[in-house]
Amino acid sequence: GRVEVPRSVTAVLGQDVVLPCRYRAQEQEQVVQVTWLKRGGPGAVAAEVAVLNPQHGEHVQEPFAGRVLRHGHGDLEDGAILLRN
Repeated sequence: GRVEVPRSVTAVLGQDVVLPCRYRAQEQEQVVQVTWLKRGGPGAVAAEVAVLNPQHGEHVQEPFAGRVLRHGHGDLEDGAILLRN
C-alpha cells in the first residue's frame, strides 16, 4: 500500500484546518490503527498527538484534547484529522 498526503497544508491562524492522510491499501490489507505525531525541532523526539483505532476508539493526548478531532469517516484508510483554532 501507499500513504498519500499533500506536500503542504496552509493554515490560517485562529481557523480550523484539516490534515489529510489516506492509505491506498493493497489487496488483503486492512488499516487497524493510525497514529499522528508532532515533529519536534532538530534532535527532539516526536510527540504523540492522536491514535485512531476502530476497536479501542480515538485517543488524543492531553495537550491536544479538544483541539484535535478525527475528520475522516468510516474505515481508517482515511485517517485525516481536524485541528481546531
